[in-house]
Amino acid sequence: MWIMAGKVKWVTDIEKSVLINNFEKRGWVQVAENEDWNFYWMSVQTIRNVFSVETGYRLSDDQIVNHFPNHYELTRKDLMVKNIKRYRKELEKEGSPLAEKDENGKYLYLDFVPVTYMLPADYNLFVEEFRKNPSSTWIMKPCGKAQGKGIFLINKLSQIKKWSRDSKTSSFVSQSTKEAYVISLYINNPLLIGGKKFDLRLYVLVSTYRPLRCYMYKLGFCRFCTVKYTRSTSELDNMFVHLTNVAIQKHGEDYNHIHGGKWTVSNLRLYLESTRGKEVTNKLFDEIHWIIVQSLKAVAPVMNNDKHCFECYGYDIIIDDKLKPWLIEVNASPSLSSSTASDRVLKYGLVSDTLNIAVPGGMVPDCRWNKSPPKEVLGNYEILKPSWTLVTYRKTWEEASVGQSDRRIRIILRRCYS
Repeated sequence: MWIMAGKVKWVTDIEKSVLINNFEKRGWVQVAENEDWNFYWMSVQTIRNVFSVETGYRLSDDQIVNHFPNHYELTRKDLMVKNIKRYRKELEKEGSPLAEKDENGKYLYLDFVPVTYMLPADYNLFVEEFRKNPSSTWIMKPCGKAQGKGIFLINKLSQIKKWSRDSKTSSFVSQSTKEAYVISLYINNPLLIGGKKFDLRLYVLVSTYRPLRCYMYKLGFCRFCTVKYTRSTSELDNMFVHLTNVAIQKHGEDYNHIHGGKWTVSNLRLYLESTRGKEVTNKLFDEIHWIIVQSLKAVAPVMNNDKHCFECYGYDIIIDDKLKPWLIEVNASPSLSSSTASDRVLKYGLVSDTLNIAVPGGMVPDCRWNKSPPKEVLGNYEILKPSWTLVTYRKTWEEASVGQSDRRIRIILRRCYS
């Protein structure tokens, strides 16, 4: 039952116009953090304080927040990989066909995260793996940072040994969560368009983990590098070649401030249908949705499924030249900044559709309500059903795909940033 009286009182510590405009459009009332509020769009730092044992803050039934207490089980790079590995092993123990492996011991269906080790804990395991294929390239990322900060590539064991030696003389050796790194096998055969590497930023809303209810936003986008891709070892340090983060690419000489180096997912789909065929394209997107659901199922058992919470995640997916999708990471606070006009429109719509699901009818929330909204309020969200098989995804997304004219295809092809 919903509480009808009064207007929703909102607070945010993320001063973004796409948020504030959405709240104001609904006639909601802004209040201070220390006043009674119903809806708080928080940063991850604030959510940590709200749910910390020290503060002992208790949310009331008419209060909703935009993060789960331990969202980091999915959004910290090391914990995401750890949980997916645990999920695979549990499925193996159960004898699930999902955990089937090929003759080389690779998962047939659950091989969607690059080979990854935690550092410094798994240093010896990494060295052992590196020596099996000494020509491989690896990418190192600090676990707790975003926007491409602290990332670098290596292709020699001497580089990691030097890093390891240096770390022992610093506070790194304390292995505090802020200082941990992951090292992953670099996807060195990315699908290129116009000779440039790109990744996908997709938005996924989770309203509850038990039972799992999740939604895919249909208006994601591709982020392109500004410099053409090369495997040349001389360019390993050139992040304009390797990292798609807008926070990095916007500093490049060739960055285009009009389109922001971005494509819509629908443009990518159209491009792939015209160059690789519709059936292959549908299969790729089926697999992407499959990966998202499996990653959520992997963390569901450990997630604190607080009834006051929902979460809009930013998924980063890379597609290789064999059209295999790889899950790179999941972001707890995907950027709501707008680098272009179309960006602003997309993110305003994303927040609007998210609020329509998280706060039905724009009324004062009651966290006990049924979290299964009717289809008419989903906007550009599409429900992802955890029980679906890949075949079911395929049929559903085939029905959703729309044919385009030859002229439209030519327009898209001309925008390949060649």
